[in-house]
Amino acid sequence: MSKPRPFDVTHRSVLAIALPMTIAYLSTPLLGIVDTAVIGQLGRADLLGGIAVGAVVFDFLFTTFNFLRMGTTGQAAQAYGAGDRVGLNAVLYRSALIALAAGVGMIVLSAPILSLAIGFMGASEAVNAAVSVYFSIRILAAPAGLLNYVLLGWFIGQGQARKALVLQLLLNISNIVFSAVFVLVLDMGVAGVAWGTVLGQAITLIAGAALAYAALGGDLTFPAAAVFARDRLLSTIALNRDIMIRSFSLLFAFALFTASGARQGDIVLAANAVLMNFVMLASYFLDGTATAAEQLAGRAIGANYRPAFVRAVRLSCGWGLAIAAVLSLILYGVGPLFIDLITTSPEVRATARTYLIWAALAPLFGVMAFQLDGVFIGATWSADMRNMMLVSLVVYLAVWALATPWLGNHGLWLALATFLGVRGATLALRYPARLARSFPSA
Repeated sequence: MSKPRPFDVTHRSVLAIALPMTIAYLSTPLLGIVDTAVIGQLGRADLLGGIAVGAVVFDFLFTTFNFLRMGTTGQAAQAYGAGDRVGLNAVLYRSALIALAAGVGMIVLSAPILSLAIGFMGASEAVNAAVSVYFSIRILAAPAGLLNYVLLGWFIGQGQARKALVLQLLLNISNIVFSAVFVLVLDMGVAGVAWGTVLGQAITLIAGAALAYAALGGDLTFPAAAVFARDRLLSTIALNRDIMIRSFSLLFAFALFTASGARQGDIVLAANAVLMNFVMLASYFLDGTATAAEQLAGRAIGANYRPAFVRAVRLSCGWGLAIAAVLSLILYGVGPLFIDLITTSPEVRATARTYLIWAALAPLFGVMAFQLDGVFIGATWSADMRNMMLVSLVVYLAVWALATPWLGNHGLWLALATFLGVRGATLALRYPARLARSFPSA
């Protein structure tokens, strides 16, 4: 066991990461809103449908590889905490190679991926034509997009949240500007939105690479022995596999929620979609403090310094709980106003109000899942994170199967709330044992 490298964890150090990353995460949905609004100006439903379906396909693809951001953050934070400069650089190169290979693979397999997506969605011919145009262009950004995940994770792992914020804002703002110009000025339609994304990803990659070059001190020496070290490769593969399983389980849970709402009719489906905006908005705030937990917990593991680890967990969870409580109060208090702003349908408004309490309480149900996910990712306790996610999914399915036939949509929201709560509770139960194992001399 390495000698401890003490460092302080304060409220300021938590917020120095949480606040910039919250702003970065909040900027992301703005991109989808602007893309939809830009295409909406053309007055063609098929193009709007093409953007919507295409966005779903890419959300699925990039969520699959979200481990490149999370895994890189945890490994970089540990190398940073240990003062291992070679190891820190190796994390960047190793993750970049995986990202590049995955991005090129997505381009090579783009035809079957597109065919599968179109067959699964079952949209009209006009929408499918728009999807094909959008997909065939935007897929070219896959390598740059995945490399940007790596750079984002690498900077967060070193606690450089401001650089991460700059890159995320550059990505979203450049994408918005290019999309607006290509569609509204150059009349490029769906292709314009896709090319806007490609150029936004490319510009962000160039900027991120320049920042990384400066962080490396201008030294581009490739640490081959460290990058391809067998134990590091195996641990990276295991970490990425576990995070991928976790992400797929999360996708499945929310897909089942949507599908179950659809079976209860268009009004319930629409009402749930409106309320899910509240849940997603809260998640962007909670992701900020979870990211702080990733960096600080990972750094403490690398530094072999238990006091910093424990304090990082306590402070990040404390801020997460405070933010969740405020969010729940705001969502419940002004929820009816938000609902009226989102939809003009009297039936959808009334139905959404009926289930508003569930959406308002979602931040409190889910806050510990967010926070401890961050802790476990930073500490690279990925096997436990994966296993607890699978346990929570089984409980979710059981509650869904029992409560939905009995309570209808209330039962569906109860199942989702249970899923969020069980995730946090099971991770909390695993935490003491993992803490003792990671700091055996304490």
